[in-house]
Amino acid sequence: MERVTFDADGLKLVGNLSVATDAPAVVLTGPFTGVKEQVVGTYARLLHERGVTTLAFDHRGFGESEGRRAHEDSQGKLADLRAAVGLLARHTDRVGVVGVCLGGGYAVKAGATDPRLKAIVGIAGAYNSPTRFIAGDPAGYRSALESFIDRYDEELPAVAPNQGNAAMAGDEPYAYYGTDRARAEHWENRVTYGSLHSLMTFDALGAAPLLAHTPLLIVHGKVDAYCSPELAAAVHADATGPNEIRWLDAGQHIDLYDVEPHVTQAADAAAEFLHRHL
Repeated sequence: MERVTFDADGLKLVGNLSVATDAPAVVLTGPFTGVKEQVVGTYARLLHERGVTTLAFDHRGFGESEGRRAHEDSQGKLADLRAAVGLLARHTDRVGVVGVCLGGGYAVKAGATDPRLKAIVGIAGAYNSPTRFIAGDPAGYRSALESFIDRYDEELPAVAPNQGNAAMAGDEPYAYYGTDRARAEHWENRVTYGSLHSLMTFDALGAAPLLAHTPLLIVHGKVDAYCSPELAAAVHADATGPNEIRWLDAGQHIDLYDVEPHVTQAADAAAEFLHRHL
């Protein structure tokens, strides 16, 4: 594994590159607030063991990368991914993207807007859809956006124990990020309210019909309280190219972060798909 730096919009981004001989390559993008030593690092290691060149990196504002701290910048993260694809393109033109959790949505969006990406894998993905968010409660959706704008630059914890106020509320996110399972030197338990506005307005599902003939694999738990299985099924249904979906018997969203056999099953499915399509 080689530590690398590369630029996106004048910001220095830091990543870990693991090169496999004569192999396809993927850039990995991961969960909300996540850093390269956490979930994407786990999948980078597993995919490299399966003969894939991998790049796990810190998006702008997180981990060791430069940028506005603890702020989810959706357009900026897509620029980060374009820069990462450029780095991998020095090694091969067989480049894909693997996204986990929120990164699953970014993987679809990146694949729709960057034709250099030849295959897409989403694992336990968050395929956000503002049109679906607003459908059940238009007034509540608009009110939430207003509240996030009003406090845009303020911060709140990413996770909190005992159902405390947090961007990722509840016991399940805390069971990962609040414990040694996610221990990483450069992860910070904070995020801006503006980040929540970014999440609520980011449209991943709408990008699925724009993939043209780019192959897509969706790997998702049958039970997931944080990243909707219904939206996973919808992005699979709306994708226009070769696409597959693999349902795993996971009981929680974070099972696909670090719990066996689910992580190995997801990595096996992803590696087989990538070798077949890249």
